[in-house]
Amino acid sequence: MAVQFLIDSSADYSPQEAAERGMTMLPMTILFGKEVYIDRVDLTVEQFYEKLIESDALPTTCQIPPVAFSDAFTQAVSKGDTVVAVTLSSKLSGTYQSAVLAAQDFPGKVFVVDSLNATLGERVLIEYGLRLRDQGLSAPEIARELEETRGHIRLLALLDTLEYLKKGGRISPATALAGTLLSIKPVVAVENGEVVMVGKARGSRQGNNLLRQLIEKCGGVNFQMPYCLAYSGLSDHLLQKYIADSAELWRGQVDRLPITTVGATVGTHVGPGAIAVAFFAA
Repeated sequence: MAVQFLIDSSADYSPQEAAERGMTMLPMTILFGKEVYIDRVDLTVEQFYEKLIESDALPTTCQIPPVAFSDAFTQAVSKGDTVVAVTLSSKLSGTYQSAVLAAQDFPGKVFVVDSLNATLGERVLIEYGLRLRDQGLSAPEIARELEETRGHIRLLALLDTLEYLKKGGRISPATALAGTLLSIKPVVAVENGEVVMVGKARGSRQGNNLLRQLIEKCGGVNFQMPYCLAYSGLSDHLLQKYIADSAELWRGQVDRLPITTVGATVGTHVGPGAIAVAFFAA
């Protein structure tokens, strides 16, 4: 009997990567007005940002319905496997509730974990779960450990633009205009499952410095645990600049830095040009 991982597309794995890691990924649905797309199936990350940049209104994402989870759980359990399902924060989406509702039909076989996080914060929790699976832990043991350790994850992101916070109604047009004129770069974090603003800086260099300071304030990165960096948009040049500016954080600790792309679920709200880091606090 194997332990299968079931994840949603907001964890920002590509379908190929999820399959290679032995995971089943359920996609979110993205709506650009009346146009409906299946995340990472018929709309790639690159296509999403191209449409986002061109669109006057923000797209919306739809939670994964219980029937999709039920079908996936049935397929896994029918093989004699147990399932650990890790979802986007319950405070950001109803996807977790859908998974819990579906799991009621599979007592002792399916264990649902609310990541209380999103994008690469959700991803590093999944990475830890995969590590535990490789160590031979059972599905209930993995789920219990993930719930106990998820509070140690820190997700911080430096935004390049205020435009998408304005479109989403999180800041006023006047605040967005003033911030743009002053080259304000906000830093947001996920705390207790919700996105909050934790700082502001003028210009990219000061933004990079603030992000580094916030990481240090958390106690630094626990390099014995999973960690990840990411960027939003069509280019990683701002992330590469941040990595160069923050070399002392990584030097002598790691041979390579895992990098992914922020997908549609969070990219809708931060826009292109954001950089993010997720890690377990030391």
